[in-house]
Amino acid sequence: MIKLILVLVAFFTLSLSAQNTMSFANEPLILTSLESLKDDNLQANLVAALNKDRNLQRLIKQKKLAVGIIDLKDPCKERYAAVNGSNMMYAASLPKIAVLLAAVDAMYKGELFETPGITRDMNLMIRKSNNAASTRMIDRVGYEKIEAVMAAYQLYDKQKGGGLWVGKRYAAAGKRHPEPLKGLSHAASVDAVCKYYYMLAKGTLVSSERSQQMKNILANPGLHHKFVNTLDKVAPKAKLYRKSGSWKTFHSDSVWVNGPERNYILVALIDNIAGEQIARRLVKIAERAMNGDKLAISK
Repeated sequence: MIKLILVLVAFFTLSLSAQNTMSFANEPLILTSLESLKDDNLQANLVAALNKDRNLQRLIKQKKLAVGIIDLKDPCKERYAAVNGSNMMYAASLPKIAVLLAAVDAMYKGELFETPGITRDMNLMIRKSNNAASTRMIDRVGYEKIEAVMAAYQLYDKQKGGGLWVGKRYAAAGKRHPEPLKGLSHAASVDAVCKYYYMLAKGTLVSSERSQQMKNILANPGLHHKFVNTLDKVAPKAKLYRKSGSWKTFHSDSVWVNGPERNYILVALIDNIAGEQIARRLVKIAERAMNGDKLAISK
C-alpha cells in the first residue's frame, strides 16, 4: 500500500511538472518592433554628428561602422535611430548575450536546471567575457536552441539581413554552425542588439522576473574599455548594463545607460584597427545627437 501511494505521488508530481513546463512553452512571447520608435529628427542628428568626422563617414559608406541609439529619456516619446542598422557584422564576444537569453529561456521552460555552476558561468560569460565559461554555456544549451530562441524573439531574421547569431564555441575545438547569410560564427546587427536591450528594459525577454535576472548579470561590467571608458567620466553615477567584444580589427559594444539625466541604449559595430578609440568617441557623438536638435536637417 505504501509503495502504491509513493508511485501515485511521483506520478502526480511529474504530471504537474510537465504541465508547468508546457504552460511556459506555450506562453505567448511579447515581441517588440523598433519601427514605431524611428524618429526622423534623431536620425538626422545622428547622421549629421557622425558625418562631422570624415573617417567615420568613410567607414559608414564601406559598411564597416554601424551605430544605433534608443533614447528612453521621455517615456512618452521613445526614439530610435540607426546607421547601417540591418547590416550584420562579425561581433566577437557581443553575441554572448544570445547565449545568455537562450540559457535563461531554457531554465524558464524547464529544459535546463539552474545550478550554482550555471549561475557562475553566466556571470563570467557576460561580466568578464570569459571564453571558457561561454563555451560551457554553449555546450549546455546547444546551437539549435540558441538559433530557435533568436528566431522566436525576432532577433535573427534571414529575410531582414540576419541579426544575433552564435555558431561556434569560444574555443579552438568544436564544429562550426555558421550563420547562413554571411557564414559568420559570431554575428550581430545594430537593429537586433538594440531590440534585445529595449525588450530587456521593458521586462519582456522571457518574463519580467527573468529579464531582471539578465539585467543583474549585465550590470556592473567588469571591463572598463570602449563605451565604459567614456561613461565612467561623463556619467559616473549611471547604472550600466553592457556587453562588448573584440577580435583583430572587429570591435563591438552595447550598453543601456540608466542614470541621472540619462536613459538610452547605444550599440556600435566597428571593423577598424582604431575601433577601441572610435567606440569611446561614439558615446559623446550619440549624446550630442540625442540633445542637439539644432543639428537636424530640415526637410
